[in-house]
Amino acid sequence: MKAAVVVFPGSNCDRDMMVALEQATGVRPARAWHKDADLPAGVDLVALPGGFSFGDYLRPGAIAARAPIMEAVCAHAARGGYVLGVCNGWQTLIELGLLPGALLRNAGLNFICREAQLRVERADTVFTARYQQGELIRSYIAHHDGNFFASDDEVAALEDQGRVAVRYVDADGEASATGNPNGSVRNIAGVYSENLRVLGMMPHPERSADAVLGGSDGARLFEAIAAA
Repeated sequence: MKAAVVVFPGSNCDRDMMVALEQATGVRPARAWHKDADLPAGVDLVALPGGFSFGDYLRPGAIAARAPIMEAVCAHAARGGYVLGVCNGWQTLIELGLLPGALLRNAGLNFICREAQLRVERADTVFTARYQQGELIRSYIAHHDGNFFASDDEVAALEDQGRVAVRYVDADGEASATGNPNGSVRNIAGVYSENLRVLGMMPHPERSADAVLGGSDGARLFEAIAAA
């Protein structure tokens, strides 16, 4: 599998993403600069990393979505290519229109940086094939604008079409207010596109991909992509 990680001014998780992908695939990902006109040839997966692209001015992800490389990213997605957007990457995918909804300020209006418990909602996608449906996993969150919001119709479509990837849950695995760190509607922590080939998520799997760093639940996401 050949992957490319798009880098913007303000990205701060691009190296983490590259390390996690290299560990899973054995191949060093290419790095695509935001001003590039094209993605590297033969790319299977494009990853948009977390961080604060362009300082989060205007809205998080809004300026990144208008970078020259994004035309190639959209074309890649339109061809059925795989795209993973984490944290600021998810914000950018929403701004691009590749995923529905919006990411608002956290309900508490504070930056959150801590471990979170998630529930895997389905295990039959390229991204989650190494998990079990309903499995509880641990990952890390670090965001100020991670409060997922969508209209009632959009949420209903996401639920009916099985496009909720992961949810924030409490210690008992329930999608409760206690387990919701940022106010996201229905505790949604990540969603898929209609063809299940684009995934946006707020938690950072690349930060939980090595047991030495406190947990390896995220590694299986990258292993699943590589295996596909």
